[in-house]
Amino acid sequence: MNQKAEAFSNKQLKGMIVPLFFEQLLVMLVGLADTLVISYAGEAAVSGVSLVNQFNTIFIYLFTALASGGAVVISQYIGRNEKGAAGASASQLLLFSIVFSGIAAGLVLLGNEWILRLMFGKVEDSVMEACVTYLRISAYSYPALAVYNSGAAVCRSLGKTNVTMYLSVVSNIVNVIGNLIGVFVLHAGVAGVAYPSFIARTFSAVMITWLCFRRKNEVFYQREWIFKWSGDSMKKILRIAVPNGLENGVFQLVKVALSSIVALFGTYQIAANGVAQSIWSLAALAGVAMGPVFITVIGQCMGNRDTEGADYYFKKLTGITLLLSAAWNLIVFLLTPLFLRFYALEPETKRLVVWLVLIHNVFNAAAFPFSGAVSNGLRAAGDVKFTMYVSIASTIAGRLLLTWLLGVVLDMGVIGIAAAMVCDWMIRAVIFILRQKSGRWKNFQVI
Repeated sequence: MNQKAEAFSNKQLKGMIVPLFFEQLLVMLVGLADTLVISYAGEAAVSGVSLVNQFNTIFIYLFTALASGGAVVISQYIGRNEKGAAGASASQLLLFSIVFSGIAAGLVLLGNEWILRLMFGKVEDSVMEACVTYLRISAYSYPALAVYNSGAAVCRSLGKTNVTMYLSVVSNIVNVIGNLIGVFVLHAGVAGVAYPSFIARTFSAVMITWLCFRRKNEVFYQREWIFKWSGDSMKKILRIAVPNGLENGVFQLVKVALSSIVALFGTYQIAANGVAQSIWSLAALAGVAMGPVFITVIGQCMGNRDTEGADYYFKKLTGITLLLSAAWNLIVFLLTPLFLRFYALEPETKRLVVWLVLIHNVFNAAAFPFSGAVSNGLRAAGDVKFTMYVSIASTIAGRLLLTWLLGVVLDMGVIGIAAAMVCDWMIRAVIFILRQKSGRWKNFQVI
């Protein structure tokens, strides 16, 4: 047991966790910088970018789900020490990502304005013009985004999370500089912020693909498998990716429904919820960053049929996640009054933001590590249908219905929304803890 448990040393785990955390933090900070720059392009540009980003999130979730499916399969082959099969699966992941993202981009380019009007109804002409421009340019970057996610899955499966962190640093610097030039020098409006994102994503995709072709890696892309369709390999990847994609898709639809419910409340509550959500995203970084670590570690253990080692690392990684989440959520909460100084809000609104952040951060530290990160470990073991059913049921019954009951029927407003959110986490946490302790996840076979 001790020998198996040392398959990943503390140094190796640290080498995976720290880059993932700082990569997520960087993306968050650059997102805030982008929002600031875009605001100087005018209100129509801000509105257009905001609306299209809601739509783009759907594809981001799908590409991420596909990459996660590939990461599970690749990690299990690495754990079994079948590096050739891992490389073939990585190559098939790249092939399917190119095909899928190409079809998605083509459909969006053909029906962009029709799609936007279907989703967002009749908006002002200037906003719709901004939406169409931003969506068209965004669609060009779908293949680059999918290809990057495929390469990131390979690197993370090998535990080389520092590679994606360094690429993220460079690409985000390119994005920010490009935004500044596009808005303040070229005065290109929405296009001035869309093309830099396209360039940055393309750069990341090219670089990570080049790195994944290098034969000195333990697992690398193999040209013969990129141009050779393997139904068996695709089936293994999609067996993980499809349930994960459905789960994420339902979650995104519920988020849209929740936005409609928030619109029913007063102006100050809407404003408080919007500001709180930006702080929530920052507070959730620790738990989110641990997800890929669970996939890599549990996936490799299960690929080697080392169920004892997988059980050990479930407990160890959960402990690390709880510790990191508690520390990070506390730091973010203590900094919240400082963040609020930059917002021109009424004192009543600021007090509400503090309460919302307090509710979120307490349960994000205590429950989300189980409902979020641990669920990735179950998926890595192949227990994907169970996690999908639980997550979808909890999202609809625990979050959506409780939001309506607490927020609207009981007139708790956005406090009710926060309460429904943490109830969703607690429901999942209890079920996933029981599932992990039951050991049923040990009976699945991905490869």
